[in-house]
Amino acid sequence: MRFNGTDNYIATDDLKVAVNASIVLERPLLIKGEPGTGKTVLAEEVARAINAPLITWHIKSTTKAQQGLYEYDAVSRLRDSQLGDPRVSDIHNYIKRGKLWDAFSHDARPVLLIDEIDKADIEFPNDLLQELDRMEFFVYETGETIKAAQRPVVMITSNNEKELPDAFLRRCFFHYIKFPDHETMQAIVDVHFPGVKKRLIEEALRIFFEVREVPGLKKKPSTSELLDWLKLLLNEDISVETLRERDPKKIIPPMHGALLKNEQDVHLFERLAFLTRRER
Repeated sequence: MRFNGTDNYIATDDLKVAVNASIVLERPLLIKGEPGTGKTVLAEEVARAINAPLITWHIKSTTKAQQGLYEYDAVSRLRDSQLGDPRVSDIHNYIKRGKLWDAFSHDARPVLLIDEIDKADIEFPNDLLQELDRMEFFVYETGETIKAAQRPVVMITSNNEKELPDAFLRRCFFHYIKFPDHETMQAIVDVHFPGVKKRLIEEALRIFFEVREVPGLKKKPSTSELLDWLKLLLNEDISVETLRERDPKKIIPPMHGALLKNEQDVHLFERLAFLTRRER
């Protein structure tokens, strides 16, 4: 069971090492990085590469750790008892399995993705410490212990919205996905747009990296935003000449809504364009 990247996902050597280390150590892989650098997609590609089922638990601000184990619907059971429903005799009818339960009870060794763990309450990671460490939990309503038949490959993503507890970090193998350099980004683009208008792609990449370097940007465009921008440029048949006649440090790029995602950054480029016109 080894990850070496896939045809659809360009993985750097250090990322491959991190994934394989977490598999060998049987510890959760905690992945951080800028939004849009492929943290969530990585879990999908790892599952595909090692031929394992993928179980995804998307975390929200309201998510509680208990929901990952199971939920007992006492209200429905009370209502059904009042209606004389025969199902009330079996409490299992009112227990909803969570994603960890699904992962623990899966026939094949699955990949469990806990996506954007930092969105939840600060106590959320601590509440999962024992379950992720021992790979088991107790169901109080039925008196049974759910234990993982095979330890799942656990991958956890974070956008650094909150600091994670030290006790949780100690149990993880950590990797930070650095923003791709020009060569790696070219390889990523080639996967999504193989053999398409090479000169246009090269010029767009140059502009993209220059946009990221503009001082004062509140949100630098990410890999996913670059791919969206390239798709629009190709769809609108924007020429290389149209791109080259614009200085991205001074004039806003065409189809900029795919790259700039807030009004402050748009205004920044507009101000730079205005100052450039005055200097001329």
